[in-house]
Amino acid sequence: MNNAIFSLKKVSKVFPGVKALDGVDLHLYPGQVTALVGENGAGKSTLVKTMTGIYQPDGGEIIFNGKPVQFHSPHDSHALGITAIHQETVLFDDLTVAENIFLGNYPLTKRFSIDWAAMETRSQEILSSINAHMDPNQILRELSIGQKHMVGIARALSVDAKVVILDEPTAALSHHEIHELYELVNTLKSQGKAILFITHKFDEIFTLADRYTVFRDGSFVGEGFIKDTNESQLVEMMVARSIEATYPKKDVAIGETLLEVSNLCHTTEFANISFSLKKGEILGVYGLVGSGRTEVMQALFGTTDHVTGSVKMNGKEVIIHSPKEAIDNGIVYVPEERQKQGIVLELPIYQNVSLPQMERLAKHGQIDQESEMALARQYCERLQVKASCWDEKVMNLSGGNQQKVVIAKWLATNPKVIILDEPTKGIDIGSKAAVHEFMSELVDSGLSVIMVSSELPEILGMSDRILVMNEGLIVGELSRADATPEKVVSLATGGSVTC
Repeated sequence: MNNAIFSLKKVSKVFPGVKALDGVDLHLYPGQVTALVGENGAGKSTLVKTMTGIYQPDGGEIIFNGKPVQFHSPHDSHALGITAIHQETVLFDDLTVAENIFLGNYPLTKRFSIDWAAMETRSQEILSSINAHMDPNQILRELSIGQKHMVGIARALSVDAKVVILDEPTAALSHHEIHELYELVNTLKSQGKAILFITHKFDEIFTLADRYTVFRDGSFVGEGFIKDTNESQLVEMMVARSIEATYPKKDVAIGETLLEVSNLCHTTEFANISFSLKKGEILGVYGLVGSGRTEVMQALFGTTDHVTGSVKMNGKEVIIHSPKEAIDNGIVYVPEERQKQGIVLELPIYQNVSLPQMERLAKHGQIDQESEMALARQYCERLQVKASCWDEKVMNLSGGNQQKVVIAKWLATNPKVIILDEPTKGIDIGSKAAVHEFMSELVDSGLSVIMVSSELPEILGMSDRILVMNEGLIVGELSRADATPEKVVSLATGGSVTC
């Protein structure tokens, strides 16, 4: 541990009623990537805020270059070259790339005006150092999500960073952009940066990391070299359960056809979409980014205009031009972008759960708060939402618990079909297991599930049948017994499957 550039030793952080960090250790080394692994609620976010000076520890010590240091503010951490790149770095669409990189830290002339030439030159140097090929004078809104992410990284590196924290950096990136990020991480390693990489994706951990550190419930569990461990061992350290428990698929008797979709078309997004869904079935839908999978589900939920084709429930054709008509016909949709489309972060849990049912819960023109609370309690307890109380704001919950609130909201409407679009995106393996277990309980109780996912293990582990989409078309259907990773990926990338 002697050559670690940055260490936390026996660090604790206590909030009222919660010990967020309980004597944890962490060691970061120049030119190496350390993966921080743990469920939501394990203390990862608190640790990052402690490392960057937002929080001050209540116990233990922080060591930088072999000497104890204290961070009284983010400025102190920043001055030592510790920088964090978050999943959703705040950038400004109407400013240029260079202005975003140096926002709040503009280079100045001797007359204390902004040195535009120096800013452009330095921006180009930083962008080139991370192999980000873009014009510093380009307006940010003209860039892709992945390019914007690179600008956020360049902004973090506009200081002489020695320790780089990457917090869920690939959550919103395409497959191609993820590989570009991998190249960036390797570039940072070659420059001697010490990197802390926080992710829920095991393929990223085993691709990029040299070392690992595992937290569970705010405590340090263990650390070591990636070459000396495997996914099963990390999972058991994280959650004290085996990896097989992540996909608890129950054997459920599949019933009669419940939903029939015929020749669903949209002028730009998808065409000739036809499939059926049986009672008690989990139908997996797999496709790469841009395949049209989400657009089809949004059309089924009535949020897309100019859609043709027919939808039948129990053999009877139904008209769905709005989410209300979908809900009235027993179809609900849990969106991929839960924070933007699934919940209202500023509202408490109980009001989020009751949102689709305002009319039913109203008495004499006023919402019955007791009924709202009872509804939230019934479904949030069923989903084991972790919260101090049901009037806690949803923004204070972990990603996994926010997702459970979205699911609870729709379950409370007593649906027949529940569409889950990337149901475990951005949540830890323990919360994934809880969502998967609940999916099995849903179909066991007679509901039907359409699960859209870009995670192959999830698709293969939970689906009774799998539809594969490519460029707005359904290009294949596989039974659970016949599906393999090779077949699914081949279809999704435009290949064929031979029996």
